[in-house]
Amino acid sequence: MNERAAQGTAALRARAEIDLAAVRANVRTLRGLAPGAELMAVLKADGYGHGAVPCARAAVAAGATWLGTATPEEALALRATAGLPDDVRIMCWLWTPGGPWREAIDAGLDVSASGMWALDEVTRAARGADRPARVQLKADTGLGRGGCQPGEDWSALVAAARRAEAEGLLRVTGLWSHFACADEPGHPSITAQLTRFREMTAYAERQGVRPEVRHIANSPATLTLPGSHYDLVRPGVAMYGLSPSPELGTPADFGLRPVMTLSASLALVKHVPGGHGVGYGHRYTTPGATTLGLVPLGYADGIPRHASSSGPVLVDGKWRTVAGRIAMDQFVVDLGGDEPAPGTEAVLFGPGDRGEPTAEDWAQAAGTIGYEIVTRIGSRVPRVYTDA
Repeated sequence: MNERAAQGTAALRARAEIDLAAVRANVRTLRGLAPGAELMAVLKADGYGHGAVPCARAAVAAGATWLGTATPEEALALRATAGLPDDVRIMCWLWTPGGPWREAIDAGLDVSASGMWALDEVTRAARGADRPARVQLKADTGLGRGGCQPGEDWSALVAAARRAEAEGLLRVTGLWSHFACADEPGHPSITAQLTRFREMTAYAERQGVRPEVRHIANSPATLTLPGSHYDLVRPGVAMYGLSPSPELGTPADFGLRPVMTLSASLALVKHVPGGHGVGYGHRYTTPGATTLGLVPLGYADGIPRHASSSGPVLVDGKWRTVAGRIAMDQFVVDLGGDEPAPGTEAVLFGPGDRGEPTAEDWAQAAGTIGYEIVTRIGSRVPRVYTDA
């Protein structure tokens, strides 16, 4: 048996290359689709796995005036480390009781309230602050997750917010909601949610609420539903150059470019005979004499185990397929007798310019969505920022 081991360093094991020029171009494209609205660059989950701080700076440079995160901790970290202009607003929406309300107020963050408990907590925190809290009221228009129910609950939340405004404790800076099925063209819930949002915002405004922004448009709505753009659009995955769903179109259809390219260096290339089992459980057996390549990435790095025996990889100009199970730190591809040198680049996904697979190809292989493919790439994989 002939085998060759790679001599590279640990730093070359794998890399996620992040193209900040693509981030800026995508933001400019999305702004062009919603010319009458401001743009919030959504940076939750460390910028969908791309790195929140560099992507925030790139997005702001391209015209984003708002940044959005899920957790207050994410938002506080952005405010502290990103070095952004003071007039860039940062909003966070996923709160639980006992959260860092006072810290958020002091940092000038916009916080979200979906129910009375949240409004009560932020109001109490604002009593000892030097500035009023910036609060956005979230309406549940049909998604059934966060957000205040229409009717009596919404009326009570709006009334309590107005009382706190009158005391100078907070300012209602936004009214907002989130779509359930905007990535499914023609779904009846889209029209129903827009109608409900219009009704709930109109009620709040009749009660004296004067929001800076009203917003409901996520990535698919930004791309395909101009009637949903209101004052602000909130693209997330589209900013990173991925399509929200294949049914809507490819990134290229919308003028978007994927930002992340994930690659690794082959750690081993070896000859094996036919009938040779590969990986745990021998879920793959070589059909004949061949060569195998060892890719030093695994599910501990975020490579989905569900893509075992199906995930695509570009090696030496050819598409290969994961042979057998993806393990914690590595997987194997059948090279079909070819003998690329150890250290040869294996590209799991990227924009597709060089014929490599895309994140959507991996999503199809794993039975998931492109969002999950990029966000799950772990911290063992260094991010390398470029300005292509």
